[in-house]
Amino acid sequence: MSLLARPAVASRIAKTLQRLVTLAERRSSGRGSAAAYHARLPEFPRATSALTVPTSISPARVVVYRPATEDPAPPVHVNFHGGGFIMPVTETDDAFCRAVAALAGVVVVNVDYVVAPQHPFPAPPRQSYEVVRWIAANGAEHGWDGTRLTVGGQSAGGGLAAAVARQALEEGGPAIALQVLHYAPLDLATAAKDKPAAITKPVLRPWMGEVFDSAYVPDPRERTDRLVSPAHPQETADLKGIAPALVVTAAHDRLRAENVRYAERLRQVGSLVEHHDMAGVDHGYDLDDDEKGREIYALIARHVRQATADR
Repeated sequence: MSLLARPAVASRIAKTLQRLVTLAERRSSGRGSAAAYHARLPEFPRATSALTVPTSISPARVVVYRPATEDPAPPVHVNFHGGGFIMPVTETDDAFCRAVAALAGVVVVNVDYVVAPQHPFPAPPRQSYEVVRWIAANGAEHGWDGTRLTVGGQSAGGGLAAAVARQALEEGGPAIALQVLHYAPLDLATAAKDKPAAITKPVLRPWMGEVFDSAYVPDPRERTDRLVSPAHPQETADLKGIAPALVVTAAHDRLRAENVRYAERLRQVGSLVEHHDMAGVDHGYDLDDDEKGREIYALIARHVRQATADR
């Protein structure tokens, strides 16, 4: 075990990274600030409100993005942000939420879920599931149709979306029309250094995997859990009946292979809607490239619209 993979060390590094990210988001302008995220893709308006969702872990703050629609109760898409399971970075997905709300005509609920090391596994996936369950049950009061529900996320958020879909399968609901898994970490049992990348200097470096994984799941024995590593070869449970999935991969991403593997598992049980591979890009590409962002957000919105229209 390397020094960075030791849980105590990973925890200290994770907390330092959290402080740096929080400081960047609080700046009035510049890269990493909330204002910078809000300024992206200006063609999509920003109409938001905040709610607090009760869960058994702790109350979860969510930001609600509302579309310009005459539908009094539009469908709802629940989004989980990325950040290696350790970063509280809801604002990074602001442009995505605005775009999907506008293009799909859905309410988008962006979840500020608990993060490690303060809340290690299994707290984040359990809280995420309980938030989705609450959203499904309380739509009439808050202006959306919880029976027309999709979930998704980018990076770590995609991993949480997959865990939500798995819990919904095992616990009898709520019904999820689509799960969107966008360059998600789906096999934490395999070390990042053992995941080959298509380019020499990929975005995700082995040290990041050691810190993120050790902070999130300190006990390596738990990293094969179905809610952590659904794409690990040892995870062979029957997924028949799980929510239909759109799996989006980045061709240069170190996580591409595990996403392809999970997409195949979903295809075998009839739950793969599409596996879309973005050529020539790496992990997190949409956060830096507005044109690529527009392209993939439009594709995701189209799938969300189709999935909720069929119900």
